[in-house]
Amino acid sequence: MKTNHKFNIYRNCNPYLIALCLLTIVGLNSCTKNFEKYNTDQTGIADKDLKVPTLFVPIEQQIFQNYQVAQNLNADAYAGYSTPPQGFGRTLYNMNYVFVDGWNQTAFNQIYTKIIGPIKNKLAVLGVKSTLPDFWAIALLLQVEAIDRVTDKFGPAPYSKVGSSLISIPYDDQQSIYQQMFLQLDTASSNLQAFIAANPGATPFAKSDVVYGGDYTKWLKLANSLRLRLAMHIAKVDPATAKVQGEKALSASGGLLSAVADDAAIAGSGQNDYFVITKSYTDNCMSASIQSYMVGYKDPRISKYFLPIDPTFTFPGASHAGQYIGIRIGADIPAKPAYSGYSVYNYNDTFTASAPELFMTAAEVWFLKAEAALRNWTGAGDAQTNYETGIQTSMAQYGVSSGAAAFIADGTSTPIAYTDPQNATNNSPALSAITIKWDASAGNEAKLERIITQKWLAMFPEGQEAWTEFRRTGYPKLFPVVNNNSNGTIDTKIQVRRLPYPLSEGTTNAAGLQGGIKLLNGPDNGGTRLWWDVDKANF
Repeated sequence: MKTNHKFNIYRNCNPYLIALCLLTIVGLNSCTKNFEKYNTDQTGIADKDLKVPTLFVPIEQQIFQNYQVAQNLNADAYAGYSTPPQGFGRTLYNMNYVFVDGWNQTAFNQIYTKIIGPIKNKLAVLGVKSTLPDFWAIALLLQVEAIDRVTDKFGPAPYSKVGSSLISIPYDDQQSIYQQMFLQLDTASSNLQAFIAANPGATPFAKSDVVYGGDYTKWLKLANSLRLRLAMHIAKVDPATAKVQGEKALSASGGLLSAVADDAAIAGSGQNDYFVITKSYTDNCMSASIQSYMVGYKDPRISKYFLPIDPTFTFPGASHAGQYIGIRIGADIPAKPAYSGYSVYNYNDTFTASAPELFMTAAEVWFLKAEAALRNWTGAGDAQTNYETGIQTSMAQYGVSSGAAAFIADGTSTPIAYTDPQNATNNSPALSAITIKWDASAGNEAKLERIITQKWLAMFPEGQEAWTEFRRTGYPKLFPVVNNNSNGTIDTKIQVRRLPYPLSEGTTNAAGLQGGIKLLNGPDNGGTRLWWDVDKANF
């Protein structure tokens, strides 16, 4: 693990104070007698095609900033995608449910200092909302994507009042945050539809968009798809609202992400984060959970996702040449290089230094539609067709379409048991016997397990959403931690449900934090369920 010193200047600062400072700076500039200089040249209102768009590139790229501690060492691991081959000099850390506060702080704070703050207190103050409604639509979509990452990791969070005070920022309950996100999606979609209708083919955002190159038709598809994703998150806790919002997405003008060309990916300013943490840092290996499914299913994507074990690494006993072997979360792992030969993300062909980083794909949307069909949402179509199209789209995404038909027709392959070549303590039988081939005679629960399992495989490596879906549905069935050092605050079988708030909140926003914990309706630890994480059957 490397330290990002660029970010450290914020670590002990109130992120909402930083956001308010941005507002103050903009306000002071607006009041100076050099009105033309500060309000035309600097803000870009008069020169909108050059100035305002340049603010968006860094905002887009901050979605994955400080990726290792902000996501890889929490959501990616808890989603069953990855496990680090070391403990970073610690015997107690996120992998065995003793949370490293500095890592949580990064996951929480940077969304405010690098995304929400600039949007609310630069773009909004500059008048983008009214003068450039198409640009404001993109800003709202980025803000929704950002706050969803905070609230689905932590729960209640500051949102509606960010930037309003120097002293204390109140938390919004998670239901309120979801309501705000749906309203923001309404505005974003409406703005984009109006612009596209009035300016067919126009791409004023092209030079400053590292997601879609200024293609508003794809941003509109993303807006609709995000609505469907968020609607599904709340399907158990608020099925009526979920159905309304889900059907709104399914019938929306502009459609949904449906083909690989629609996938939403962020082109980085430097090296791809997966490449950096895997190749440069050597801190990122395959999880035993995804090994169990992909090897068991003979999944043709496995060579695209991962590299076989390091041929120069010596395992005890029989040869494991050419095999894919992961590491089980919570295992006692000695310092490097004891586990450094296990399978890693494929940085040679897929997660290369320059590869964009995906945050939503068409494949995911097809699986969302499959579940929507199970829930009888109007416009969802046929569950089996959506399910199989999701698999085909994912296979196309990774260039292995030739294997899709056989994979979809496989009604016998199941996940395999896990065997750690170095420590039998970490071994586990397979936890699921779910097959791939669609079974129309199965009940909705079995159908959902199929849908979510294949959705999980298709969403790799985006652990944020995968962890959310695991908590919401209980699928796929993931190996629990080998060692749970949470002192009983987290149930090993249920697994971790959220991240605790960073300690910095207690010193910089104490009143807000206490209000947030009350809204959490449980102790501030990793075992407390979030609002949408309801302990009941899926149907």
